[in-house]
Amino acid sequence: MRAALITGGTSGIGLAFARTLARKGHPLILVARDPERLAAVAADLGTAFGVGVETLVADLSVRHDVDRVAARLRAGDIDFLVNNAGFSLKTPLVGGDDDLADRAYEAMGRTPRVLAAAVAPAMVERGSGTIITVASVSALTRQDSYSALKAYTLAVSEVLAGELAGTGVTVTAVLPGWVRTAFHSHGGTKRSKVPAVLWLSPDQIATEALRDAARGRVVSVPSMRYKILATVLRLLPGGLMRSLSSKISGRRGARPAVEGDRA
Repeated sequence: MRAALITGGTSGIGLAFARTLARKGHPLILVARDPERLAAVAADLGTAFGVGVETLVADLSVRHDVDRVAARLRAGDIDFLVNNAGFSLKTPLVGGDDDLADRAYEAMGRTPRVLAAAVAPAMVERGSGTIITVASVSALTRQDSYSALKAYTLAVSEVLAGELAGTGVTVTAVLPGWVRTAFHSHGGTKRSKVPAVLWLSPDQIATEALRDAARGRVVSVPSMRYKILATVLRLLPGGLMRSLSSKISGRRGARPAVEGDRA
């Protein structure tokens, strides 16, 4: 069985993907920045599921590191690519942290595109493979710089799915809502303000995303409540969408909170 490469695979949604795929017998290649945590998670997963676990230490906002991961993807032994790494981005477009915005684009915009382009040729040649990119249901809104970046990520996945249609390679963008990981707390989000019904678990995200990918779905929205929300968001006129997005963001001219690292 061929391997699954997962970026940001040591915690949160990425770790849930790793566990789910390891349970199915796939060897793993985990990509993250912290070498100690990578080693610990790799050992735990290898012991728990009896699969080989390879690690790559990389900061995916750094192009040299991305090039190393892309080179590994070209080896031809990978069935699954899960683009999951990222971080919360709450800096405004005007008067914000330009360096941070650039890092966010590199990690969550450019890197998924580059890694997908690296792994796709071998997948196409053998007629099978799965490329999954974790975006966000906020991609369907216009709340802030994060939603704008995730809208780009969603569009890239949809275009890539069109390019690879009929090759046997599936491309799926995953649009989770609020997920119980350290992602939001690291980003300064006040979790207590989010209704309990809106929270999902990382395992639910991974399970539903992999099921949708196996069915060839280009967009996966885990849970019925977020499916309904996504349908409503897609049907709203642009002007109403922008107005509601502004109210949801709660900015009303205020500077958003500073971002933090994603789990």
